[in-house]
Parts: sequence; C-alpha cells; structure tokens
Amino acid sequence: MTDNAFGKPPVSVLGLGAMGTALARAWLAAGHEVTVWNRTPARTEPLAAAGARVAATAAGAVAANELVVLCLLDDASVGEVLADADLTGKDLVNLTTGTPGDARARAEWARRRGARLLDGGIMAVPPMIGVPDSGGYVLYSGPRALFDTHRDTLAVPSGARYVGEDPGFAALHDVALLSAMTGMFAGVHHAFALIRKEDIAPGKFAGLLADWLVAMAPMAHTTAERLESGDRTTGVVSNLAMMVTGNATLLRTADEQGVSTELLTPYTELMARHLEDGHGEEDGSGMVDLLAR
Repeated sequence: MTDNAFGKPPVSVLGLGAMGTALARAWLAAGHEVTVWNRTPARTEPLAAAGARVAATAAGAVAANELVVLCLLDDASVGEVLADADLTGKDLVNLTTGTPGDARARAEWARRRGARLLDGGIMAVPPMIGVPDSGGYVLYSGPRALFDTHRDTLAVPSGARYVGEDPGFAALHDVALLSAMTGMFAGVHHAFALIRKEDIAPGKFAGLLADWLVAMAPMAHTTAERLESGDRTTGVVSNLAMMVTGNATLLRTADEQGVSTELLTPYTELMARHLEDGHGEEDGSGMVDLLAR
C-alpha cells in the first residue's frame, strides 16, 4: 500500500494491548491509514470505529502495508504471530519487550525471511503516547537507513531515539534504564518506610525526597566521565571509605526504626568488598567494574 492522500505512510499494528492501542490511536489521529490485528478480535472494535482497517489475520495485516509494528506479549509471540506471514520486503518494527539476545536473534530471523527489522524499547506508559512533550520516547536500534526511512512516522506516537546499528542496543538501553529506575524505586520505598511510624507527613517528606534525588542525579555524568577516563580519585569529595563508614549508620537507623535492611544490604556489602580490595580513596564508580566481572 502506498502513502495516503495526505502523504502519510500507512502502518500495520499487530497487538492491541494498552500500548498497541495507544500507538494505533496516535497514528490515526495524525492522519495515517492504520491496519490493525489482534488475537482477540473484540479489541479491534474501538479502533475500527476510529477509522482503522481491521485485518482478519496477522498475515493479512502484514500484507496490507510495508511498515509493520509489533507490540505483542513476548518474543515467542512474535514468531508465532508471524509464522504464516510473507515478510518479503517488509519493514518490521518490533516494540515487543525482550532481551538484547532476543532482538539480535529476531533481526537475523527477519533477514532470513526477506524483511528488515528495527527493535524498539518504549520508555513511556500508554497515557504518554501521542501526547506532545509528555517526556516519553522510544529507543530504536538496527539498520540506520531503515530508521531514517521511517523516522517521521515513528516519531508520531512518541519521541524516537536511535541508539545504534546493533539490533540488541535498544533492549539493552531499555533494561539498563529500567534497572536504574528499579533501584531508585527501592530507595524511595526504603526512605518512606523509615519515616512511616513517625509524626512526619509523607506528602511533605516527598518534596524533600524528590528534590534530593534530582540534586544527586548528575552523579550519572560523573560516573560516565570516570569510566571513560579511568581516573577514580581526582576531585573525589566522598570516597568509598567514607561511604562505607556512613553505611553503618544507615543500617543501624533502619534497625532502630524497625525497617528491614534487605533493600540496602546487597549494595552496602558490595561496597564493603570493594573497599577491602583496596579502593578506599576512589569514588563509587569502580563498583561498575566489580558488578561487570
């Protein structure tokens, strides 16, 4: 199928969970012709009412357009759904959550079947899709020429950020960012647990906590600089020896407040081990190498 009368490339969307539906709605709202398919046909009905074309089969949805977006349950679902589809000449954009290894294997699988594949990692939740300046974006990896071909279309639902030719890089960036987020969530929950039994309003404390986390966020840049330069000691204000000493107070306070230390102890024990290895004058960036062994 060629571009529609408005010059907008048509898109097929396979998988209409909350995210897939949000993506399809965003392309429809921007004037793209959208063909949809879902294993449970009832989920196509609201989009059909909004102007989407409904394919009876996944193979039919693939046949309808050159650009095919997949937003399915997992990597195995991608293989199952596309088993009977003719992928020759198709450009697949796989927004299904998976690992870097999944993405690399799926890119090769697509190549053998005559298709090109971009893998994507969605750094947004469905309500952010199609909302300008929401802060959400999608990471893409795979052939640069393929990304450039579809850049404008991919940027419609959310910001589009290209992270490299390696098909696994989008998933790797996605998981790395989510891992950092998970650690932050753990710290936030531990902080609230510490004050939970006291006469401290969580709402007021939240402002202090959020501001403190924002103030500490630039350490990501400092860590990157030290990893690239290899210099772990110049300009260090709080070295590892000081931090390990301070960790004892964190753990004792948790004990006094009747709060489990299970969110803190894995990291504090790792810090102590790095100190024992003779890195007391460094900052904490050396922990990266310790973890990566």
